Amino acid sequence: MLMTDSAIGTGMAFLNGELEKRDPRLLEPLQSVTWQRDIVAKTGGGWVEFTSNYFSDYGTTGGNDAGIIGGETTDIPIMQANITKDVFKVFDFANILKVPFVDQAKLQTIGRSLDNILDEGIRLNYNKSIDNIVYTGYASLGVTGLVNSPLVTSSVAPNGLSGTATWATKTPDEILDDVNFIINATWEASEYDLTGMANHILIPPQQYALLVGRKVSDAGSVSILQFLIDNNIARNQGIDLVIVPSRWCVGAGAGSTDRVVAYVNRENRVNFDLPVPLSRVMTQPNVQQMSYLTAYAAQLGQCKILYPTTMRYLDGI
Repeated sequence: MLMTDSAIGTGMAFLNGELEKRDPRLLEPLQSVTWQRDIVAKTGGGWVEFTSNYFSDYGTTGGNDAGIIGGETTDIPIMQANITKDVFKVFDFANILKVPFVDQAKLQTIGRSLDNILDEGIRLNYNKSIDNIVYTGYASLGVTGLVNSPLVTSSVAPNGLSGTATWATKTPDEILDDVNFIINATWEASEYDLTGMANHILIPPQQYALLVGRKVSDAGSVSILQFLIDNNIARNQGIDLVIVPSRWCVGAGAGSTDRVVAYVNRENRVNFDLPVPLSRVMTQPNVQQMSYLTAYAAQLGQCKILYPTTMRYLDGI
């Protein structure tokens, strides 16, 4: 009887496995990586210790700043240039992929590759590391990012008619005033050079949802977000403004308030280096552990704000 029960139990387990509807997909963790959207990456250059940029300032000698001369003028200004160099840090990134031989052989019988699964995990970790270094940097490494740079001027959003500064309590026109203020601040600080006027704005997801969900008026069908895009000062000057949500803006302002980040999203204003993109650099078998070890490596540069005047923070929204 015991043998019969055991046989029946094994048979039912086999039958259950046969009748099971299996989803062949591998469901990975939920995650968000947005650095590709918000900054330009300069790739290539090989293994380096630092990256650098050269900057120039111009000036003239003498008392005749304007350069306007008369027939017998001897005070003719001479142009001079002051060349400076900024040096930026580069960090090494590395992960090890370990594939036990027995586990890989087992997974192959069901059509899965442990190597591919772990490879996806390493690439996710790589992109998350870039996200961190782009937006906030690493305090332990002495670098900051897009949302917390000490080089960028920050302001506190003014109160609206409700007596508070948060966008949840402001009217559409008051929110537009905040957006135009921060854009105009970058334009003014850049000597009214249009290439220095902010064209990219990051806001916390909650405020972004508010802009999308609320209409300009009860009688209208246009969202506040579309109202801002259509009526901001940058649009008036021929610049397409992009307003996007970013979780890194939550609590990034003074006193842990929410922050708006406005900047020029162009390679010659803000960028970061990827001297060596993620690559498999070496693989070797480990006989004692019956596994294969693969080393992945890359180099990540810090967020480089080349022109701080083209960026501005607005806190308390």
